[in-house]
Amino acid sequence: MSIDVYPDKAMLEESDMVIVDIRTSPEWQQTGIVPNSKCITFFDQSGNYDAEAFLKSMDELGGKTQPIGLICRTGSRTSQVANFMNQEGYDVKNLAGGVMKLMSEGYALTPYE
Repeated sequence: MSIDVYPDKAMLEESDMVIVDIRTSPEWQQTGIVPNSKCITFFDQSGNYDAEAFLKSMDELGGKTQPIGLICRTGSRTSQVANFMNQEGYDVKNLAGGVMKLMSEGYALTPYE
């Protein structure tokens, strides 16, 4: 089963999927975020990560039974993270194309505070 999905407005706003934006704070500030998404960085600006801390954050959102959609700038980072999470037993989807796809389709992001 593919973990890549192409998000649309209904998926982002009307499903029970928790949207997790794994980008960095400067990226969130630059483009804004999907409304009601959870901003939890996976890779820092140097490419480092703490997988254990990230999975703990996912567990706090509902764990392996909670549908999770991961989003980043273009879907590249989230593809890697979604594959990892899937192997760990999480119900996760990579929101392919990321925020760049959404913006190109006219989807309104909200400013990051």
